Amino acid sequence: MMDVSRAVPLVAAVMLGSGCVTALPVDRPELRIPIPGEWTAADVPAGEVGPDWWTDFGDGELSAAIETVLERNLDLRAAAARLEQAAADARIASGALQPTVQGSYSGSRRKQNFVGFPIPGAEDRVLSTVFTNQGISLDTTWEVDLWGRLRTTEQAAMADLQRSAADLRGAQLSIAGQTAKAWFAIAEAQQQVLLSEATVESFGESMARVRDRFESGVRPALDLRQAMLNLSNARADLAQRRQQLDASTRQLEVLLAQYAGGDIAPPADLPEMAPAVPGGIPADLVARRPDLVAAERQVAASEARLRVARRDLLPSFSLTVNTGTSTNALRTLLNGDFGVWGIVGNVLAPLWQGGRLRAQVSRAEAQVAEVLAAYVNTALVAYSEVETALAAEEYLADRVVHLTTSVEQARAAERLADERYRTGLDTYITVLDSQRSAFQAESQLIAARRLRLENRVDLYLALGGGFEQLEPPITMARLGDN
Repeated sequence: MMDVSRAVPLVAAVMLGSGCVTALPVDRPELRIPIPGEWTAADVPAGEVGPDWWTDFGDGELSAAIETVLERNLDLRAAAARLEQAAADARIASGALQPTVQGSYSGSRRKQNFVGFPIPGAEDRVLSTVFTNQGISLDTTWEVDLWGRLRTTEQAAMADLQRSAADLRGAQLSIAGQTAKAWFAIAEAQQQVLLSEATVESFGESMARVRDRFESGVRPALDLRQAMLNLSNARADLAQRRQQLDASTRQLEVLLAQYAGGDIAPPADLPEMAPAVPGGIPADLVARRPDLVAAERQVAASEARLRVARRDLLPSFSLTVNTGTSTNALRTLLNGDFGVWGIVGNVLAPLWQGGRLRAQVSRAEAQVAEVLAAYVNTALVAYSEVETALAAEEYLADRVVHLTTSVEQARAAERLADERYRTGLDTYITVLDSQRSAFQAESQLIAARRLRLENRVDLYLALGGGFEQLEPPITMARLGDN
């Protein structure tokens, strides 16, 4: 199984050696829509996202979990294996430019009867002889790439290799984002469990006071029933919160490529909000997002294959040379006096293919149109994701501020309602409402803090997450001799 940490350097490995060819240059298609000079949703600092963006949250356990996932995750291993396949395809395409050399050995022995040639004195016998022949040969075949078809095929394979490398990097970013969100979900679920446990305890104490007042004949049975209802609902909510914590824990274990036994110790609290993200300018996004880089490389590969399909309409030229020896004695097999050789030139012109080759050109043209449309759509979605995440930053920050105030006011109202109930100035309905409002406000605040952190992860990913690529033109090499 391929090591994920060594997968991306595989691209560099295909660039080493002798017999080089220039890769397809980056020629990003025009989006044909106006792109603003800066982000419209919010002001962002200059610069780019770092490759280890998760460390911005200042949570060492979170960073350790993400780094472990990037090393172990099975989806990433599958993506790394696809990159290895693309590297092999690139080497195969590169090998087509080189001559093929094969060595062979042949040996034969046969007996032949000469019927109709009688032997005097032995008319009942048949004249026969035994023939022995052995030979070795070295055969070389080379297709002359007169129109550049093979070289263009190689360039398409190299573009596919770069696309697979970008896909792997995109998968790494996605898995890192999923891990961070799973971590935040566990932290939120843990805090919700603690809040629910505290609520159950508080509601239990409240019900005990109401019971005492009921048994003393001070309060009616309705108050006791309502207090018991409130406590039962709190216990049901606690069970739900514990189930959510268990499910979130098992999700993280799957990302870690381990059995989902629910054994991960949950973090004590949600991390603090990271500093502002350096977003750069919109024009740079197409080179900073791995999905856009992969889409551009797919366009380059499709355009190269279109050129290949058009050149398939032209004649092809190949040359075959063989040399060796042929003899009836093994001891003279390497004797040059018994040498044989041959040279064959071949020209193959597609005169009539029933429209197959031209249909392949039409198909390749349609594929180019398809991937071009996909590229533009991917870019539009990418810009939308950045703008949406930037806008949500402000909205979620405001929500956290207002919910913090709501929690303070709800807790104060809860205390006041309880005091008024004890002094007989208000009904127990007011106490119940204030208790539920305080619990809901604090629960919503915890959820809003998690959503704000998740949105920050979305912003990191939307900006490319510190993606680094090798910018063509770069020197590609053919790896291996076979």
